[in-house]
Amino acid sequence: MYSRFEIRRALANPVRIGLECNRLYHRRGYRRAYNHAGVDVFAEDWDSMILLDACRYDLFERRSTLPGTLESRTSRGSGTAEFLRGNVAGRDLLDTVYVTANPQLYRYREDLDATFHDVIHVWMEEGWDEEYGTVLPETTTRYALEAAERYPDKRLLVHYLQPHYPFVGSETTFDKGHVEDPDGGEDVFWIRLMDGRLDVDRETVWDAYARNLDLALPHVESLVEAFEGRTVVTSDHGNLLDERVFPLPMRVWGHPKGIHVEDLVKVPWLVHETGNRKEVVADAPVSEGRTVSEDVMEGRLEALGYV
Repeated sequence: MYSRFEIRRALANPVRIGLECNRLYHRRGYRRAYNHAGVDVFAEDWDSMILLDACRYDLFERRSTLPGTLESRTSRGSGTAEFLRGNVAGRDLLDTVYVTANPQLYRYREDLDATFHDVIHVWMEEGWDEEYGTVLPETTTRYALEAAERYPDKRLLVHYLQPHYPFVGSETTFDKGHVEDPDGGEDVFWIRLMDGRLDVDRETVWDAYARNLDLALPHVESLVEAFEGRTVVTSDHGNLLDERVFPLPMRVWGHPKGIHVEDLVKVPWLVHETGNRKEVVADAPVSEGRTVSEDVMEGRLEALGYV
């Protein structure tokens, strides 16, 4: 359901109207909550999975030097919430520990109703970098290594925020202005590019986006080398940088939910194996159910362009 505010906002902005029309098509008139053509990541064979948030396949293919065999997969979402809806909603995942720098699971925890053995919310107070408005990759790595040591008999899902903006790998300012937008909105930084409020050329944005991945890859490599068994490096979804979508032709930036074009749902799937496979067992949840205030959560989401 949409609020009156959301409806008024959409009607006031032709870009949002266009996105909604395309979303109607890809979601089959809202009859599909996620991309049914995508892979069920938990049905795949892995001991550890590393998610790079908003990482396009072609970017990863060009920039990654990680060891392993690279293939591609189709994601169940063009945004993190949709990816989670398609993979974890209503599921018993008691054999898995989720280490996440992204607040979306917490934001939609009641709707998703997923049960992990443990969820480690890196983005909460101690993991959040106030200067950059994100979780830095070295922080996510530290929490992931601690979780691997603590839970040797669990599948480990590690969710980095990079290359999702803000672009901490570059000396940019154009991607930081969204936090001052009083209207809020879905990926406001990207909406500003689409509706002309922000004038930055594609090459500049691509370079900043790529540098964000470059910043994360050495930390990801340290995990790949530290983890034993079968490790998969992939992404929850891709990202558009002024490409056309269909059926209503328009140029789009960012990763609007529910629009399942190739550059949004084609993701890397790099497999690396070393050492012994894990003997994974399911156990009762151990999470203490830690909470943060709504203000803290909204602030984190706003900094990442989700609200």
